[in-house]
Amino acid sequence: QVQLVESGGGLVQPGGSLSLSCAASGSIFRIDGMGWYRQAPGKERELVATITSGGRTNYADSVKGRFTISRDNAKNTMYLQMSSLKAEDTAVYVCNAALATTPLGLSRDYWGQGTQVTVSS
Repeated sequence: QVQLVESGGGLVQPGGSLSLSCAASGSIFRIDGMGWYRQAPGKERELVATITSGGRTNYADSVKGRFTISRDNAKNTMYLQMSSLKAEDTAVYVCNAALATTPLGLSRDYWGQGTQVTVSS
């Protein structure tokens, strides 16, 4: 059984900062790509940022220069440092990991439950 658990969401004022974490646990052999997605009320889920096992990153244009994704492979944990937050960043942030549970197994996608980030004065 694999679990992805996000933490760190909350309420922050515009211009503020917030950090999210996503910890993967369970029967994990290998984690390949990881990423953060978000879904605002009434909108489709959208990509925020991704990071490969080697540390290569990719960001949505809307968060470039403000958000930083990172991961600690030894801890099976991914982070998202968010700064200069705007009201339009308000959403449920969900983590994703493509991982294999056995040495010969193919990676498949796992998702967390999500954590709410609200940017408001």
